[in-house]
Formats: sequence, structure tokens, C-alpha cells
Amino acid sequence: MTDWDKHIVVDETVLAGKPFVRGTRIAVGLLMNRLADGWTIDDILAAYPQFTRKDILAAIGFSAESLLASRT
Repeated sequence: MTDWDKHIVVDETVLAGKPFVRGTRIAVGLLMNRLADGWTIDDILAAYPQFTRKDILAAIGFSAESLLASRT
């Protein structure tokens, strides 16, 4: 997802600058940990009803883009 910036916020005054899903105080890292633990997108949506599928895909896209950027 290339338009992750519509869903993901990085603000130094919130969560010590960790990226989070817009409109929440839930860090992208927490979502990535849930996925790494074997949760599905549907599991996350059930546990966090404030999220949309696009929010989660944006978090994945943000993470992927951040990792790729750190390798250059």
C-alpha cells in the first residue's frame, strides 16, 4: 500500500514518536507483533474494532517501506 500516510501517523508528541494508526494510540509495532504471533487480519479486526482492513494493510506497508528504506 503506497498511501499508508493516510492511515499511519508519526508524531513525536504521541507514543514517544512511534508510528501509530491514525485516530488511535495503537502502535504499528503492536500490529506487527500480532501478525508475527500468527494473528490474521480478521483476528486483529475482531480484537480491535476501531481498525479497518485498510488501516492494517497500511501498517504492513509502512513497516515494509521502513525496512526497505533502512537498507539503503
